[in-house]
Amino acid sequence: MTDSTLLLLALLVPLAGGLLLTLQSNSPNTRDVISLVTATLLFLIVLSLYPAVLSGDTPSIVLAEPIKGLSFSLEAEPLGLLFATIASGLWILTTLYGMGYMRGNNETNQTRFFFCFAISISAAMGIAFAGNLMTLFVFYEMLTLATYPLVTHKGNEDARRGGRIYLGILMFTSIGFLLFATLWTFNLAGTLDFQPGGILREHVGPGTAMILLTLFAFGTGKAALMPFHRWLPAAMVAPTPVSALLHAVAVVKAGVFTILKITIYIFGIDLIADTGAGTIVMWVATFTLVVASIVALTKDNLKARLAYSTVGQLSYVIVGAMLANAAGIIGATMQIAMHAMGKITLFFCAGAIYVATHKTEISDMRGLGYRMPFTFAAFFIGSLSIIGLPPLGGSWAKWHLLMGSIEATQWIIVAALLVSSLLNIAYLIPVAARAFYMAPDSPDKGPTTIAEAPLLCVVPLCITAAGSVLLFFFGDSLNQLISLIPLRATQP
Repeated sequence: MTDSTLLLLALLVPLAGGLLLTLQSNSPNTRDVISLVTATLLFLIVLSLYPAVLSGDTPSIVLAEPIKGLSFSLEAEPLGLLFATIASGLWILTTLYGMGYMRGNNETNQTRFFFCFAISISAAMGIAFAGNLMTLFVFYEMLTLATYPLVTHKGNEDARRGGRIYLGILMFTSIGFLLFATLWTFNLAGTLDFQPGGILREHVGPGTAMILLTLFAFGTGKAALMPFHRWLPAAMVAPTPVSALLHAVAVVKAGVFTILKITIYIFGIDLIADTGAGTIVMWVATFTLVVASIVALTKDNLKARLAYSTVGQLSYVIVGAMLANAAGIIGATMQIAMHAMGKITLFFCAGAIYVATHKTEISDMRGLGYRMPFTFAAFFIGSLSIIGLPPLGGSWAKWHLLMGSIEATQWIIVAALLVSSLLNIAYLIPVAARAFYMAPDSPDKGPTTIAEAPLLCVVPLCITAAGSVLLFFFGDSLNQLISLIPLRATQP
């Protein structure tokens, strides 16, 4: 099987699996097996692309060329392959978790849920393997539309209101800013193909570059830069597996991945560094990562606190991209992987707590650590990774971002990163501390009573917590893949 065929299968397998499972709506066990097999098969397909990419090849396939010089194409390069690995690998665990959560919580419309999940992952694969900006934009919009039914899954007024905010902000930013910036880029460069070193260097001056990059950053609403971040907390009305999809597997990672891809392959880091084109975006992202952390401190609802945590953590990626140096790009890319593993752990834990106790407020979680030791131990590990403390994977991302900021002599950003990490401690550690070190609210349920969520909820969160540890020890292997990302144009 050729690598080009594998690229096509990465899109088609989730679509086929989603259609197939809709035929098994009256047989939940068969439906769930199809979901799990499809997720596993996709992960194996993505892994099969590694030999070619690691050898320096860039497998590609042109699906259509509606306009001369503007194709609908796919290609596998190191950055996209990393994103595809994260999304496809975590889809397996999210599928297992979703099975336990949806059944344990007696959710309705489970077949529709898993179908939309499959379509969303197919869109994420399209974003990861997009060969040009037009292809990426099409799959970016597909992801927004596919996840809307997931956000509104509960069907009540809160869900509908959250869905309106979600769809309204993401569609407004993508059509109003991202599409306009894409068309402007095509007019300037005559192409939208992703090329090492970028395609705009010979076509824009400093002012145009800054305006265009700012349009791209705000147009990528999934990256949740303030003030276009409200969709993310609003989407927390969705079931927790959807929150995991939004915050770790696909949606927000698609946003920051898009900005990183545009930085490297449309502008090029040399253009951004030489012209200062990323100045506005860098300071907005710095503001976002600090303010979002402060807002997270004020939230008693656990999912709301984690939502604002995600808003802040995404901006680490954007800051790293705008530093426009190798260390910043390494830190930003590592942050995508490390945050995905740590944050999915935290959301899995939040969902497990809800399934087992129906508690959503942090103030109500006194003493729950004795009843749910695996869940809260995993929460503690995930928290340490988000904070960036060794020996957890998140520490490598924070380290490289600090090194990139120092290299660029951006001392205010160095301070912001350190302050943000302190705020991370302040809003995450008390959750586990309250659970383990405060007396239970219900005296009839003593500290020796263990009542965890269903096994299918607990096992995935234990695996992702272990993954946060393993990423620390395998950080060099990840760095080797990232080092293959071509930051500058290939010399003839």
